[in-house]
Amino acid sequence: MTTAYLSLGANIGDPEGQLVSALRRLASAPGTSLAAVSGLYRTAPQGLTDQPDFLNCAARIETALDPYGLLALTQSIEADLGRVRTIRWGPRTIDIDILLHGQARLDGPGLTLPHPRMLERAFVLAPLLEVWRDGEEPAGISRTALEGRLSDLGDQPVVRIRDRQSLLRQIQGVE
Repeated sequence: MTTAYLSLGANIGDPEGQLVSALRRLASAPGTSLAAVSGLYRTAPQGLTDQPDFLNCAARIETALDPYGLLALTQSIEADLGRVRTIRWGPRTIDIDILLHGQARLDGPGLTLPHPRMLERAFVLAPLLEVWRDGEEPAGISRTALEGRLSDLGDQPVVRIRDRQSLLRQIQGVE
């Protein structure tokens, strides 16, 4: 099994419900288990700013899938939840980005690892740090480097609106 880190976001329809549904699907996918989930964050859109705020979270998963198999799974979940790719950085029902997949470094068709813009986005880093396994350095990236980069992005406010235990209970259907 390989540890992978994902970033999830949504801002149209029922964003929280779509994030929970996506996380449930990831947790129940063959060869994949949900190891940790962050709290839920509200963030302002970047790039195209004339759209609703986003809800974001991160997940750490254990998977038997290779990077392209995981990409196929995440894109299938996005399609099932109504994702239509029309406008770059535009409104979306769900977005699932693979940030890291073990020690993989690749720049291939449709997938670059580590994710090329993850260190530029507070809405990725704040939730990612919640699920980061201490002592781990996938693709040579350390917790210290992520914390330093998040500190540099202070002009990108992120507001946690739900804690990780509450979100996990909702995913498990306890709440």
